[in-house]
Amino acid sequence: MKFTKMQGIGNDYLYFNCFEEKIENPSELSIKLSDRHFGVGSDGIILIEPSDRADCRMDIYNADGSRAMMCGNGIRCVGKYVYERGLIKKDVLKVDTMSGVKTLYLDVKNGIVRSVKVDMGKPVFRSAAIPVQFPKETVIDEPITVDGVEYRITCVSMGNPHCILFADDVERIAIEKIGPKMEHNPIFPDRANIEFVQVLNSGEAKMRVWERGSGETWACGTGACASAVSCAVNHKTGRKVKMHLKGGDLSIEWDDQTDTVFMQGPAEFVFEGTVNLSK
Repeated sequence: MKFTKMQGIGNDYLYFNCFEEKIENPSELSIKLSDRHFGVGSDGIILIEPSDRADCRMDIYNADGSRAMMCGNGIRCVGKYVYERGLIKKDVLKVDTMSGVKTLYLDVKNGIVRSVKVDMGKPVFRSAAIPVQFPKETVIDEPITVDGVEYRITCVSMGNPHCILFADDVERIAIEKIGPKMEHNPIFPDRANIEFVQVLNSGEAKMRVWERGSGETWACGTGACASAVSCAVNHKTGRKVKMHLKGGDLSIEWDDQTDTVFMQGPAEFVFEGTVNLSK
């Protein structure tokens, strides 16, 4: 079976054209192929499928085999893939995801998709809807103690659960220690993506991300959106923020008229390959 490896500022996935092929046991396949020593190496796999309510559907499986609801970097790559491969020749297209239908705006020049702007929808702060089990209706700059250390967290859903912690220097964070403890904290019944954010000025912030099911990744689109929104609600930045991630930059705007979050960034092909699924 053919696959295409793509990346959005370092967040890499293996893409399968399920308009033409059928994947059995995608969870097991993702575990096998995502291994960076014995597999291809990726943050997971994404199946591009037909949809009866959008131009196409994307189905995401993390590196540990768990199913993801949404991926901001992954959906930009889907937009580039379907346009440049001739599956859907639209510069405005709709993609069905487990967190709803998302609209993509493709910046195309000479047949090449240079960047993709995604309507990521409205942020959700209500604790029960994220979900986060907390005694308050919302979790904004609230304390939580982990291993005897108090952290202040802000929780938001961008179609998947995020927990944001602000830090003076994200490079000094022991993310491999704190990340999994936060991800699996009992207050998150579905686990959570954990973002560590360092505010640089009113329009810029730096972040690292511990992704639910994948560990630290170079980028997370929904995480960048959740982090930018958290910066704004905590009065640390304005509503337009350039987020600097390990793999590159994303431009995030939280529209004050519609409450919608828009994310813009690149998407790139890495290489093509084939895999024998019988082995």
